[in-house]
Amino acid sequence: MNIHLKALGCRLNEAELEQWSQTFRSNGHQIVQSSPDADVVVLNTCAVTNEASAKSRRLMNRLYRDNPAAKLVVSGCYATLQADEVADNLGVDLVVPNDRKDQLPEQVMKAFELPIMPKIMTEPGESGLFIRGRHRAFIKIQDGCRYRCTFCIVTVARGEERSRQETEIIDEINQLSQQGIQEIVLTGVHVGGYGSDLDNSTLYSLVQRVLAETDIPRIRFASVEPWDLPDNFFALFSDSRLMPHMHLPIQSGADSVLRRMARRCKTGEFTTLLEQARRDVPGFNVTTDIIVGFPGETEEEWAETLAYVEQTGFGHIHIFTYSEREGTKAARLENRVAEPVRKQRSQTLHQLAEQLKQNWLRQQLGQSVNVLWERRREEGGQAFYSGYTPNYCKVIAQTDTVPALVNKITPVYLGALDDGSAILQGEFV
Repeated sequence: MNIHLKALGCRLNEAELEQWSQTFRSNGHQIVQSSPDADVVVLNTCAVTNEASAKSRRLMNRLYRDNPAAKLVVSGCYATLQADEVADNLGVDLVVPNDRKDQLPEQVMKAFELPIMPKIMTEPGESGLFIRGRHRAFIKIQDGCRYRCTFCIVTVARGEERSRQETEIIDEINQLSQQGIQEIVLTGVHVGGYGSDLDNSTLYSLVQRVLAETDIPRIRFASVEPWDLPDNFFALFSDSRLMPHMHLPIQSGADSVLRRMARRCKTGEFTTLLEQARRDVPGFNVTTDIIVGFPGETEEEWAETLAYVEQTGFGHIHIFTYSEREGTKAARLENRVAEPVRKQRSQTLHQLAEQLKQNWLRQQLGQSVNVLWERRREEGGQAFYSGYTPNYCKVIAQTDTVPALVNKITPVYLGALDDGSAILQGEFV
């Protein structure tokens, strides 16, 4: 059977698609990239914001219109929070909530009586990735979160923390490495909480084993809560296979707002953490999240956030204009910020974030670094390659030769910056 997998939202949703792909393929089914070619379409939905829920609904309807003959399976956070609504939607044949999504392929095969082929009959060494030619893989190390930030609906949808065994994760990484994958991203709902439900396992111990027991060239982290990192965490980065970049969400630059969010890290602690990272890891790139217009955010608190962001400096900022989510504590808070004020503050922060990003990229000029080349295009007899530095800055380099550089790691000199696109211009070394 032909199966098409689609995800919205976080890296964890992408990682789950890769796991499902491996299970489907090991049972003799084929993963196809186009939904009209599929016998079964699986959608992993998102509900982190109201807009994400709306996108999930629209994509669900579009997938049905594109191929009404296919079986449509819907999972993820939106499908979990609005299970009855999704189940009643035209064309939906099966809803798999988050607490059962680890067995989604088995449920699909059972529900639609898809033939199961013994693993020994499948192609040896076949890739578990759902798109061929991938150079990066997302490794789901855990699910769920024990914390309850007042704005977050995802922890409600994902449930309690559940960590995978270290050995199982190591085995998956080694399989991907043998298939030519150059880079992995350790991902989950609460990455820093890995091991909370296991004996003698933590994110630190897991990374130690990954470094000791795998040969994968590049290792990254998805978003990690800053309060989860122990004092000695950045010592791990003495191994150059750990990429010098982390996404550490602060959410606000005002401690009073952070208290209303029920965040466990205040600005002073965050500053201390960043100073340590930048001191211990040369070229360390810190990116973050900021929520604009959280309930009760005063002009003074907003000014504090702007000042904190500017003085701290970030390589990139994900900016979210606050939207009320039913089922969260924040939705019941008083003194909501007016929509026009939220939008105006968002525009102001976007301008500051762009300035900080340009400043960061200019600091990279004049260096020679290794780049993992991800894409190639031809124009006017020239080949243009794009990829990312270890600290996750995008680079484009041009060559009049045609070496096969996609999925290769090579040195490049960072000679210029395209201010308009915020992309570094590289020269092959």
